[in-house]
Formats: sequence, C-alpha cells, structure tokens
Amino acid sequence: MNPRAALVIDGGTPLSGEVDVFAAKNSALYLILASLLTDEPLVLEGVPRLSDVLVGLEILDHVGVDVAWSGRDVRLHARELRTTAAPYRLVSKMRASFVMMGALLARAGEARISMPGGCAFGPRPVDRHLKAFADLGVEVADDAGDFVARRRGAISGRVVFEAPTVGGTQNVLLASALGTGEVEIENAALEPEIADLADLLVAMGARIDGAGSPRIRVQGVERLHGARFRAIPDRIEAGTFMLAAAATRGDVTLRGVRAEHLGAVRDRLTDAGVRVRDVGRDGLRVDATGDLRAVDVTATEYPGVPTDLQAPFGAFLATTPGVAVVRDRVYPDRFTHVDELRKLGARLELTDQTLVVRGRELTGADVHAADIRAGGALVVAALAARGRSRVTGVAYIDRGYERFAGRLAALGAHVVRDEGAADVEASASDASVAVPVAGRSSAS
Repeated sequence: MNPRAALVIDGGTPLSGEVDVFAAKNSALYLILASLLTDEPLVLEGVPRLSDVLVGLEILDHVGVDVAWSGRDVRLHARELRTTAAPYRLVSKMRASFVMMGALLARAGEARISMPGGCAFGPRPVDRHLKAFADLGVEVADDAGDFVARRRGAISGRVVFEAPTVGGTQNVLLASALGTGEVEIENAALEPEIADLADLLVAMGARIDGAGSPRIRVQGVERLHGARFRAIPDRIEAGTFMLAAAATRGDVTLRGVRAEHLGAVRDRLTDAGVRVRDVGRDGLRVDATGDLRAVDVTATEYPGVPTDLQAPFGAFLATTPGVAVVRDRVYPDRFTHVDELRKLGARLELTDQTLVVRGRELTGADVHAADIRAGGALVVAALAARGRSRVTGVAYIDRGYERFAGRLAALGAHVVRDEGAADVEASASDASVAVPVAGRSSAS
C-alpha cells in the first residue's frame, strides 16, 4: 500500500449514471471465518478485494486455511489448522479479526488472539465478547497482552448482551454453531450482516433460529460441511454513493442493492428533498436535482442510520441550505472528519458529541482521512466542492471502497488516483488501481 497515494478531485460536477454495488465488506469479513468450522471447501462469491478482506485472508492463511482466488470468488479450505494463534502483526491491522476467537474455539477448543486494532475513534472494547464467552463456560485469560481462550466442553448457555454488539453476536454464532451445546443470545444485534452470517452457517448445516431478531437460538451440530455462498450487497458503500449523488446534486442509479437495508438512509434523504425511487428488483435511483433542505441525523443501531454513514451524511449536510444536527449513539466520539471538512469550508460546530452543520458552498482543499468512513465523507465533500481537492489517507479509503476513483469517474466525477508521480492529470479512465491478488496467500 502506497502511503503517498491521494485522490485528486476537481469537484462541482453532478454525478450521473449507473453504478453496481459490490458485496458487503462488513459481511465478508465474518463469512470468511466460517471456513474454520469445516474441513470441506467453502466458496464465497463476489468477495470484495479490499485491504481489510485481504488482511483477513492473510490471517486465515497463517492459521492453515488454503486460500485461492478465481475471478471475484474465493475458495477457502481448512483441512487442518497449523495454529490457533493469530499474531499481533496481523490482528493489529483490523478489529474484526477478534471474531476469529469464536471460530477457533468451536473448531479447536482454544484460541490465542492479540488485542485487535482498526480505526482509531473512541473506545470499542472487546469486554462484551469476553463476558459472553465466560457466560458460555469458556475460560479466558490475559497472557502478555494476548487473550487466551479455552473451552473445557461443549459451548452452551445463555448470553444477554448489555447493549447490542455486532461483533459479539457474530463471535457467539461462530463459537456455538459447531458442537453439541445449545446457546441462546438475548439482545442480539439486528444488523443484516448477522442474518447473512447465520444464512451461511445454515447453508453449511447449522441449526440457527431467530437471526435478525433480538433473540437467537443455536443448537450445535457435530459437523458442518462446505457450501457456496454470496454475501449481501454493501449497504454502507451504497449509502456513500447515495450521499455523493445528493451532495453533487446528481442523478445516480444504484444496481444490485437491497432497498430494505437502506430504509433509514432513504428516509433521511427523502426528508432532505432527494427523490429516491425503486428501479426494478434491485435498483435505487437517487435524484437530487431539485431543491434540498437540512435535516437532523442520528446514527443508531439497525434499522437506524448506520454509524458508518454518519460522517458521509455530515459531508452531504455541509452542502445543504439550513442548519442540521448530527449525533452518533453508537460511537459518540466518531468525528475525526470534522476538522478536515472545515478545511473545505464547511461550517461545523462540535460540542458535547453533537455536531451542528450550517450548509454552504464548499471549496477545494488538501485534506487527510483518519479512518475509513472519514475518508468516504471527505470524498463526498470534495466531489461537491468548487475547485481542486487532494484527499490523502487513501489506505483507509481502500479498506472500505473498492476501485473508488474509477467507479466515481464512470459517474462523471473528475477524480484521479495519484500514486505520488508528478503527473496527476491522468485520464479518469486510469483512475482505478487494482488491489494485488495472490494465489494461495491473498494479502500483503
């Protein structure tokens, strides 16, 4: 990954046309872990080639999973595990890697996982995961900064999450699907990625009821088999394209979406004056060519506005006449993008974890992304801004948006990816940069 890479954007052009939405990163990261639960091949279709996914595949390769790409599909085969330890050098790159603990506990009875890393905005502790495992009879100890977990028998019991946690729910699902125990999860997360993981596990032979509701029941089975599966569309990617269309006053049709996963986003945009219409079975048209107005936005657990779209929503509202208030009930400190948006001319006041946005015309500037969705927000704002912007921190953007520059250019945006060479005036058709794809070891 080139640390000098930047997206160079000449803003002010309305986006127009059609764009395909890829499979969900936030689902694929956990679906790949299900490969640990069987000694038969698991094939996942349309896997997004994002740096986070590649790190996840590298961790699987480390513990003994054979990883092979075929086009956009990836074949995972965990015949035998070489180790049940995930090293810090890999786990520190991505918080989702902690959910490997549940899969390793189910398959091997033990796991050693370093404290996970990821984007640095506010506390996101793993204590809910650890308490859930303790409630299921798993012994967890801290050994020189690593969490060491062991089960003495079948994983069984009842977990009551104090607050819904997506990763915690997924960790318990993976831990309990394989075995002879029975597990009940109360106050489970409702996000579509939970049901997607449960659907894959059921396709592999698991017995799971209630995924997508606050109460999930799992009856362990002694063996899971291989399967072929495709993740749900990426609702965060879709939402970012919707907000980019709105911020640029464009007219964009998204293909390959599930409209039911975007209800809150659609409602807020509609309230702002954006016309959002269904197109066929899996399309949404976002028409922002009319008069728009400010609306308040609060990010909450599903089915509310996703926390991953709080920053891009703020970027859109920074272009919209009127005054809006933005809050985040999931990660109240998730505002690393605010100072950078101000460089683009956004009028923002952040007080007591509440962001007040006064819309105005934005102007181009040099800005830096400090996390994945801050990067999405800065790109949305730069697309709307008058003049040239240079967005650095592209390594974060690459973690969440595949071939972002090229796909935006196909919608008419004037955006190129500069890898540090002198000439940044390259054709927009050259804007996308391929993510390296290896054979067996699929990350670098």
